[in-house]
Amino acid sequence: MTRRLLAALVAALSLTSLLSVPAHAAGGAVFPSEIVGEDFPDPDVFQQNGTWYAYSTNNGRGTVPVATAPSANGPWTIRGDAMPGGPSAAWAQPGRTWAPDVYPNPDGTYTLTYTAWHKASGHQCIGVATATSPLGPFQPVGTTPLICPLDQGGAIDPNTFVANDGTRYLIWKNDGNAIGQPSTLWLTRTADNGRTLVGGNTAMLTSSGVIEAPDLVQRGSQYVLFFSGGGYTDCNYLTSYATSTSLSGPWTTAYRPLMTTATFDNAVCGPGGADVVENKIFLHGWVGNQRHLYVADIGWANDYPVVRGSRVRYEAERGTLNHCSVRANAAGASDGKVVAYIDYADSWVENTVFAPVAGSYTLHVGYANGSASTASHGLVVNGNNAGSVSYPVTGWDNWHESSVSVTLNAGWNTIRLTKGDLYTEVDYLELQ
Repeated sequence: MTRRLLAALVAALSLTSLLSVPAHAAGGAVFPSEIVGEDFPDPDVFQQNGTWYAYSTNNGRGTVPVATAPSANGPWTIRGDAMPGGPSAAWAQPGRTWAPDVYPNPDGTYTLTYTAWHKASGHQCIGVATATSPLGPFQPVGTTPLICPLDQGGAIDPNTFVANDGTRYLIWKNDGNAIGQPSTLWLTRTADNGRTLVGGNTAMLTSSGVIEAPDLVQRGSQYVLFFSGGGYTDCNYLTSYATSTSLSGPWTTAYRPLMTTATFDNAVCGPGGADVVENKIFLHGWVGNQRHLYVADIGWANDYPVVRGSRVRYEAERGTLNHCSVRANAAGASDGKVVAYIDYADSWVENTVFAPVAGSYTLHVGYANGSASTASHGLVVNGNNAGSVSYPVTGWDNWHESSVSVTLNAGWNTIRLTKGDLYTEVDYLELQ
C-alpha cells in the first residue's frame, strides 16, 4: 500500500513526463546492411537463376542503373545502364526517369515499367520497355505512355504484381502531390506481359500527404501493400503498410509504421522505397544527399511483416499475467496501461514476440521504478533463464527504457519478466 501511495504522489508530479529512448540499441540488434554505398534510390529487385538484379532511379550511372549480386547481401556490382537509349523519344524527355520496375516474363523476356518526364505537360507518366536480357538494353514500347492521367498530376512509381492465380496487375500512384491534390495508389489489371491495360482502375489508398512507392505482396490470409510517406530528402521518410483480404479493399493501414529512422535507432535515415523479395526487404536510406541501398531480413507474424532491426512494440498488459495486475490511467504510459504489482515470488508477466530469423536481438523494456534504488526483474526466454533486466530509479509514472540482448528462435518466442529486486512497473516490450 505504501508503494501505491508513493506512486500516486509521484504521478501528480509526472503527468507531462516523456518516454526516454536511448540513441542506440544494446548489442543484440542487427540493422539493415548497406549493400550499395552510392546513390541507388527507389530499388526494384528480383532473383533469377541464382543471380540477384537491382534497378534504380536515374543518376550519374545512367537512365536505369542496374546492379547484380550472387546473394541478396552481396557483394553487389553496378553493371551500367539497363536503358541506355533513354525513355520513349515519342512522348518523354530524359532527366526524370524514376522508380523502374523490371519483371521477368514467362516467355523469357523482361518488361520494364518506368516513370518518365512527359514532354507535352511537364508532368510524370508511366511507360513500358522490353528486353531479352535483365541487363538490357530495354527498348521503349509504343508512342504514348501506358498511364498518364494529367488531370490528376500524372502517374509515378509502377509496381508489377502477379496474384497466385496468375492475374497480372500494375500498382501505381497518381502524382497529386505535384499539383496540390490528394494522391491515390491504384490497382490496374494488365496483359500482354504488362504492356497493355485491361479494364479500369481500382483505388487502394488515398492521402492528402505523400504516399508513394507501392509494393504489393500476397500472403496466405491477406494482401499486404507497402508504401512510403514523408519527404525522401531527409530522415522523415518512412515505410508503412496496409492490409486487406481482397484486392478490392477495404485496406487497413498499420497502427505504427514498419520502418522509420527512429525504429532503426538512427541506423538508417529515412528508410523508404521498400521492395520485398522472398525473405528480404530492400530499401534506400538518406546518406549525404544521396539514397544508398540497404537490405534487411523480413518475416511474417500471422501474415503481418516484421523487419529485423526495426522496433516492434508489445504492450505488456496484453500478455499473460500471474499474481500481478493491470493498472489503467497510467500517466504518460503507452496506451495508458501498465503491468503493476509484480511484487511476489510467483509474479510474472509473459509476452509472445516474433523474430524474423534466429539470432541476437535487443529487448527494450519500458518501465518506471519508484523504489529507493535500482530494481530488477528476472528474464526467462522460451522457458530458459536468460539473466535479468535492471531498472535504474526513475520515479513512478516517469517512463524510461532498459535494454538487454536476447537470443531468439525464428518465429514466435516467449519472454517472461519475473519478480526480482525491489519494485518496477512495466509499460511495454519492444523487440529490435
